[in-house]
Amino acid sequence: MRGLATGGYIVLEDGTIFRGESVGADGTAYGEAVFATAMTGYQEILTDPSYSEQLICFTAPMVGNYGVAAGRSESSGPHARAVIMREARGPAWTSWLSDHGIVALTGIDTRSLVLHLRDRGAMRAAAVAGDGSPEETLETVREQPAMSGRALAAAVSTSEPFVYADAGLVSVAVIDYGTKRSILRRLASAGARVTVVPHDVDADTLSTFDGVLLSNGPGDPEPLETEIATIRELLGRTSVFGICLGHQLLGLATGHKTYKLPFGHRGANHPVLHRPSGRVLVTCQNHGFAVAPSDEKEATHVSLYDGTVEGLAYPDLDAHSVQFHPEASPGPHDARPLIENWVAELSRRKASGHA
Repeated sequence: MRGLATGGYIVLEDGTIFRGESVGADGTAYGEAVFATAMTGYQEILTDPSYSEQLICFTAPMVGNYGVAAGRSESSGPHARAVIMREARGPAWTSWLSDHGIVALTGIDTRSLVLHLRDRGAMRAAAVAGDGSPEETLETVREQPAMSGRALAAAVSTSEPFVYADAGLVSVAVIDYGTKRSILRRLASAGARVTVVPHDVDADTLSTFDGVLLSNGPGDPEPLETEIATIRELLGRTSVFGICLGHQLLGLATGHKTYKLPFGHRGANHPVLHRPSGRVLVTCQNHGFAVAPSDEKEATHVSLYDGTVEGLAYPDLDAHSVQFHPEASPGPHDARPLIENWVAELSRRKASGHA
């Protein structure tokens, strides 16, 4: 458990500095400064592998109010490099941050920081717990690689296949680009046998499953050329469902373009239009890259913020994807049926002999 708070600050690559106090681990954390607008789910967010290499600023004014619990973690530990807060509440939350080696700052003017990132875009930064030189830290920040062009899936993927759930009517492989535990839980509870496989698994192996889920994950999708080629080779051989990074990879595999958003979509309040029905879903999202706007028929969902493609459907290939998170952890439940509906459809095919 941590003792009294010490000084700390965050310095952005454009030289802007925001000062506060350290309530986590000592040291300096480098990464991309981003903000998340969810009011709850702080533990889930920090342990989501999609936040790898990032410094998270929460827009909620108080973070840590309801403590921590092992069952809320989306992976074995935190993946975010640091957490930036207006007011950290504890002591369970701040002790958890310190115990996991996470640099955490409280007392930061998060409103000004978020407005700065919204206006100028997510950028390289450092969160410092202590009294290091901001000038020297800034020099190091500017030496860090930008997020564009970075392939990060390999660093967070499992190295070997493993069975998550061995009971169920249908078999589903989850390609681990940085998958969340809640996705695995939802698949298993829907009645699937779930096997998690590495990011570089081959298409022949995947084709032996009744369905393949392309998981979420961190980084830029474009450099993942091998993974994109595998998806392209797999299409039409088994059912495919993509989430978040998996959605972007399916888009690239089918001729769509991706690009880096100015400050990303991260929160639990993002409106998405389902074009075929005209229904608007309030969704949970976490991504810094997106599939470019498209008027093509397969673009079934679009963001009402910026028109980016939030869903793709290829009935002839038995493939579809969504940019948002239907497992809703944390987040609203508008899209929760998507995983269950997919598994139910796989089960109906299996039972009728059409798998």
